[in-house]
Amino acid sequence: MRLKDKVAIITGASRGIGEATARKFALEGAKLVLVDLKKDEVDRVSQIIKDLNGESIGIDVDVTDREEVENLMKKTIHHYGRIDVVINNAGITQDATLVKMTEQQWDSVIDVNLKGVFNVAQEAAKIMIEQKSGVILNASSVVGLYGNFGQTNYAASKWGVNGMTKSWAKELGKHGIRVNAIAPGFIATPMVDKMPDKVKEMMRNKSVLNRMGKPEDIANGYAFLASDEAEYITGTVLSIDGGTVI
Repeated sequence: MRLKDKVAIITGASRGIGEATARKFALEGAKLVLVDLKKDEVDRVSQIIKDLNGESIGIDVDVTDREEVENLMKKTIHHYGRIDVVINNAGITQDATLVKMTEQQWDSVIDVNLKGVFNVAQEAAKIMIEQKSGVILNASSVVGLYGNFGQTNYAASKWGVNGMTKSWAKELGKHGIRVNAIAPGFIATPMVDKMPDKVKEMMRNKSVLNRMGKPEDIANGYAFLASDEAEYITGTVLSIDGGTVI
């Protein structure tokens, strides 16, 4: 087990990539803190983890609320005594072209995808510095590397995540803390399932492997980067996109 007894916080854990990552980490022996907006949703995934003989607790948290994030860290320390890994997976989309995007659409996406990542990482880093160890993993996107039509807000947030990832890697390395990000391509998640068929077909065609990714593809990447096998990797934005952008 690559992550045996490591304590991992996963935000956005109730579906898609977050849920797949929780399952993968449980199978690798991690002790989990599952975070999302709705308690019943994280409790559902937490029960799945327990059915896999894993250990987890579910906590409802709005990552844009600093007080709730601070309480998340306190509850984690109270329950497990330490924090080894944080996966900033929580994120939203509210798409529109530049001239049609509303201020609310801009603010909502930036608030969750950028400020939320900052809030969680900052509070976790304070604890990891005291421990002199830890791993912070952020959810980026190929959109944060190459942009995308109708996603000014989302692209901006993910470019920001990439910048924070590299900056934190430089700041926190001396404390034994590694910081990396994963930039998924088009992944078959519940959010993508709601898109029109022609859009999903376009996504499949963009990959040289002629398929969309699975949430498990990203979960495998997080598990590797969180493990000691990646102990000399920091400041990296790893693209897992099936060759979408080559």
